[in-house]
Amino acid sequence: MRQLRYVILLSVILLGGCLKNVQAQQQQPNIIFFIADDMTRDMFNCLPEGKGKNLTPNLDKLATEGTLMMGQHVSATVCTPSRFNVLSGKYASRANNPKVLNQVKKNGGQRVVEWNTHIMPGEANLASLLQSGGYTTGAVGKNHVYEVHDYKVMPLTADAGDARVMKQQLANYKATQQAYYACGYDFADGLFYENPDFNGPRALAVHNLDWSTEAALKFIHQINEKPFFLYFATTLPHGPLEAERAWNADRTITPIGKLDKAPQVMPHQSTIPVRLKQAGKPVNDRKANLLWMDDALGALILSLKEKGVYDNTIIFFFNDHGQYAKGTVYQGATADPSIIWCSKGFKAGAVNKSLVSNVDFTPTILELAGIDYNKADFDGRSFARVLNGQELEDRGSMYFEIGYSRGVRKGNFKYLALRYPAWVNQLTAEERETILTEYNRKLKIRGKGPNNTDPAKPFGHVQIVPGGGDAEFPATQRYPHYADADQLYDLENDPNEQVNLYNHPDYQEVVKAMRKELKKHIQSIPGSFGEFKSK
Repeated sequence: MRQLRYVILLSVILLGGCLKNVQAQQQQPNIIFFIADDMTRDMFNCLPEGKGKNLTPNLDKLATEGTLMMGQHVSATVCTPSRFNVLSGKYASRANNPKVLNQVKKNGGQRVVEWNTHIMPGEANLASLLQSGGYTTGAVGKNHVYEVHDYKVMPLTADAGDARVMKQQLANYKATQQAYYACGYDFADGLFYENPDFNGPRALAVHNLDWSTEAALKFIHQINEKPFFLYFATTLPHGPLEAERAWNADRTITPIGKLDKAPQVMPHQSTIPVRLKQAGKPVNDRKANLLWMDDALGALILSLKEKGVYDNTIIFFFNDHGQYAKGTVYQGATADPSIIWCSKGFKAGAVNKSLVSNVDFTPTILELAGIDYNKADFDGRSFARVLNGQELEDRGSMYFEIGYSRGVRKGNFKYLALRYPAWVNQLTAEERETILTEYNRKLKIRGKGPNNTDPAKPFGHVQIVPGGGDAEFPATQRYPHYADADQLYDLENDPNEQVNLYNHPDYQEVVKAMRKELKKHIQSIPGSFGEFKSK
């Protein structure tokens, strides 16, 4: 009898403890991290460049009710390393996947940050840390950051009607899911390995945001007591932009073939031009794709209300990098406002100008989730105190890296250094022409014309292509000192970085201080970089 009483008493104690744990978990906020792809500033109604130009009621809601982080910056300004920054809390030079390490050997110890920096299976990242802290974790949309083993790339020219091709497409998809599971996700579906043009056969190379959104809603609605983290990575508004491959594409087409029926989770595509016209907005592909993406946000918000978790969810809206100078460390790429929302708003108010980086997202989210972490594990730092209306300590300087360039911002000055490894500087005229010809051939396969045909043009900051690669080409036209090895800008008087002060006699003390600051950052991370750090 005494033994029975003991068992009952112990059960009550354990049950009480479980209930307390459930209550504690329920108090942890749900987190949605929504990352857009290649947005321009004029796509945000909350920014001066886009005010009143777009039909984006749900994004406007987040901006109006949440906090617009005007001091948000991006450390590495193309798709993959920016996502690495976000999900690891680290600079992309710290990536240790095979593609990065193989390039290090070729480049004499220098690390080249581009579309190559992947989070490896089992490597600590935001999802795995939240999962360990009691969260149910899910991901939908574009990958382009987690290392996928056994992925065999199917070219655009592959035949989607070939059973062998589609068998490989399905195998690739399952391998991508496994990569997410190995990195701390409980759920991964509605996935694109990369942008549509790099996912396989041309017949399947379309955006399908409805498919990814359907997966996101499935994830949210299957959650029970535990808090959840959803990483929603849209493929929009990155190209392809044309209607038949984007907002007006066949919604049954996915990277793994055709669905039996289109998802029914968002307004029908036929309503997009109608709504744009009714709102007095131009009916074009850019506006239509943006409204389509906004519809996905709306579906997420509605699902939170239906699930009863609307008031206990924080939404981060982040664009992967500035588009004006993509693939550089100019402000047109690194300055990239974000929005953070919760239903009751934050003490920070509608707009905050604190200087924060995308490497700060992981520690910030962990703090908001009440999960302990070792600050030494991250290059970023939490800015949760900013959202609570407190000041953020001066970080001293902000560090940027992309391709063969490195940069640092301190106060109103920015310094940029461009250093190519020896093999690049030794390329012959014939080799340069071969590189450019092959690059333009691949552009043509994707339906794009060449940006440059002159092999004597300077190389890009990211790609060893005369005149720069497709992503960085616009910056080569917008910044007159693009090819200068050393650049110094006074951001207060020259926010568009048009006047290089590096050799100006009045700024030599500033040059000395900024070079010292950049060296401090470079010395703390892997890889050599010219005179700043040898092997």
